[in-house]
Parts: sequence; structure tokens; C-alpha cells
Amino acid sequence: MAAIGILGGTFNPPHVGHVVMAQDALDQLRLDRVVLMPVHTPPHKDADGDPGPEVRFELCEQAVAGDARISVSRREIDRPGPSYTVATLREIHADAPEHDLTFIVGGDMAASLPRWREPEALLQIATLAVAEREGVRRHELAERLEQLPGGDRVRFFDMPRLDISSSAIRLRVAQGRPIRHLVPDAVARTIAERGLYGVAGPAATPSPVGGPASR
Repeated sequence: MAAIGILGGTFNPPHVGHVVMAQDALDQLRLDRVVLMPVHTPPHKDADGDPGPEVRFELCEQAVAGDARISVSRREIDRPGPSYTVATLREIHADAPEHDLTFIVGGDMAASLPRWREPEALLQIATLAVAEREGVRRHELAERLEQLPGGDRVRFFDMPRLDISSSAIRLRVAQGRPIRHLVPDAVARTIAERGLYGVAGPAATPSPVGGPASR
């Protein structure tokens, strides 16, 4: 049996916040590995400037290259249509019922869990791991989630407060502003070379200053 963490999302594009979340979940929750699960089609929001699921999958692979503990799954990419977490977790559990599943989310996503499709079923299949610092907000989230059947299967872990979002990355690229250090270098290179997310140019390309660009 293995303890598997699943970090889902649009990853449009993946950024360092995603990587740090996976890293801290591995460390604090004592997981054996974390799997990034890019969606085919987000069920609740439009993917602005979406280069397509195949490109987002490739960017995710580039973001975690070199870390054997973190992998990327094609499970939702290969299943057309909206990607619902509970359906994905059911598939994973059916394929490997011996594994202990943990679904990893940020605090804002956790707050919306009661509005997800079949949240009670999700909590029956997997533990919910919430990246949120100690404090009032964590206690408020815990009280809210405890009202759900299975709400006692919620664990919290700390991660640095990183004010980074995929939408902000896309905007910076479109404005020709630098994104180095906000996304892994390989991701920044691909965005620049392919002209993803609008206007790309030297500002989006990693500089050689300070050493090689590879992770």
C-alpha cells in the first residue's frame, strides 16, 4: 500500500505555488508520492487563454521534472468533458483499492467543497488535505467541513503564503513582463518559445544570469 497525494487543477500554466504545495504535502503528510492531475475541461470555470490540455500536461511534466516523488497523470486529460474530482477518485480507487488516497487543495478550494459534486462521496474515498496556515481561517474551515459527512477526514498542512496565480502569470506574459522565478524555468522557456498566453518575448524567457536555467 502507498500513500498517494493527488493535486488537481487546470494548471494554466503550472507555477511555483503548485510545486511548493506538492512538496510540502509530501513532507508534512508523509506521502509516498504526489500526482498532478491536469483537467481536460474545468467543470466550474472557463480556462482563459487555454493552449489545450495536451500543452498543459506537457507544462506540468516540465514543472516537476527531476523530482521522482512527483508525477503527472493523463487520467483526466484522456477523458473528454468536464473533470469532476469524485469521478476521478472513484476511478483511481477502483484501479488500485490498496492505496491510501489524499486529495490536496488550497484553503479557498476547500471552502467551496460543500458545492462540489458529491462531496460526501469524495470524503469517503480520500482524505482531504488543505494547505492553510494555523490561525482563525483554518479553524473556520475545519468547522465548516466538519458539517459534511466524512468531514473528520480533513487534514491541514502549512505552506508559505505565495501570492501567485495562473491568471496573474497569463496577464504578465500578455503584458510582456517577466515570469522567471514565478514558474519553473522550463515552463517559462516553453511559454516564450511557443508564444503561449499572448505576447511573449525576451521578458518571458529565463535569463542565464545566476546559473543554468534547468531545474
